[in-house]
Amino acid sequence: MTISEIDLPARPADAGTDPDAHVRAAMQWHFDPETGSPFWLERARSLDFDPRTDVRTHQDLALFPNVTAELRDVPVQDLVPRGYGPRPDVVGVFESGGTTGAPKRVVLLGDWMERMVAAGNANIDAHGFPRGADWLGLVPTGPHIVGEFFRRSATTHGRRGFTVDLDPRWVKKLISRGRADDARAYAEHILEQAEFVLRTQDIGVLTITPSLLERLAEREDLVDLVNEKVRAIRWGGTQLDPDTRHLYRTEVFPDIALCGNYGSTMILGTAGERPGLPDGAPCTFDPLSPYVTFSVVDPDTRAPVPYGERGRVLVNHVSSSFLLPNNLERDTALRVRPPEGSAGDSVADIAPVATFEDETVIEGVY
Repeated sequence: MTISEIDLPARPADAGTDPDAHVRAAMQWHFDPETGSPFWLERARSLDFDPRTDVRTHQDLALFPNVTAELRDVPVQDLVPRGYGPRPDVVGVFESGGTTGAPKRVVLLGDWMERMVAAGNANIDAHGFPRGADWLGLVPTGPHIVGEFFRRSATTHGRRGFTVDLDPRWVKKLISRGRADDARAYAEHILEQAEFVLRTQDIGVLTITPSLLERLAEREDLVDLVNEKVRAIRWGGTQLDPDTRHLYRTEVFPDIALCGNYGSTMILGTAGERPGLPDGAPCTFDPLSPYVTFSVVDPDTRAPVPYGERGRVLVNHVSSSFLLPNNLERDTALRVRPPEGSAGDSVADIAPVATFEDETVIEGVY
């Protein structure tokens, strides 16, 4: 079996692929000794089912255990499917934010990166983002996947990407130790650097975390500067409540396109904000089905909650390069009907849980 048999070239229109057929092909790929990763081939020995014969539909992904915590210790070379050959196109090794303990690691391969960027570019096109603009990103880089996603988006949809690095782990550590003043000073340090770039460069698109956007909006001089130069703002990470989002769109940045992204390292991607939502509506995110799918569930029973109700976000990632099914994320959301033909759910009004994996969740600057 070749990669192309389960993962066509990166095009957003591929989201129409039949989810059940996709799952069946992926099980053959990831659990064939010739093409699967060492991690999953070894892990299959402890499963009480055979993925190649028993996982026939998207719903059957619920048979898998949640192995996300194991990604803290797995040698990263064991996560790459053998079907990619001896020299796979590895974009990078990326880590989770460490919000709930030691970070988990994933390997990002080139074909999945291309698909993710293509889908993201199509999404912001639908929100009216200008093509060919220079971008400024106030996002984590280093081991965090969002920095690479920003760079690729800036140079494919835009022209150049300017960055101000931020370390969310340090801010979370400051907050956990009761050093809130130091955390605020760090955030101001980030905004000071951003201001210098905005005043000296022709920035058309700003990518920023919700927490930093809130701090920016409290400074009249920076709001005026952004409104003068920036034509679109892409906020990303997790939460931006409906009232604040409405305020940004109608009063603070009334002439700037505003679009959100929901994602995480373990999702290995992002879900873009649904275009055309009315003012005041909660921000709804549609994942790139059938490769990434969400379910909004009761965390104790894993049963779906009713549409419009809040539950925990459960994620399946099923692509050629990566398999992570049945992953219960640390976020809650409202369950929303997905676009026609998509598997799983869409999600709205994202919010973090108070504790996850017995650790207090601290959002910090992200």
